[in-house]
Amino acid sequence: MSNHPNRSKASLDPARTRTPEEIRAAREAAGLTQTDATALIFSSVRAWQQWERGDRRMHPAFFDLFTRKVKEL
Repeated sequence: MSNHPNRSKASLDPARTRTPEEIRAAREAAGLTQTDATALIFSSVRAWQQWERGDRRMHPAFFDLFTRKVKEL
């Protein structure tokens, strides 16, 4: 099913997909460690590390949740 539109990397909106550098910069700007950041969005440290290394793409919903939670701090 590789031709399914929801499975294509091209179907992701590039404006909403954050780069590893943007993810790291947002975390550092908030003054948080990776462990602190994962606690905010109920994620694993391993997943966050993969997002910052670029091994995995962060879903836009996670980044949105992170930025909302940081504003509440």
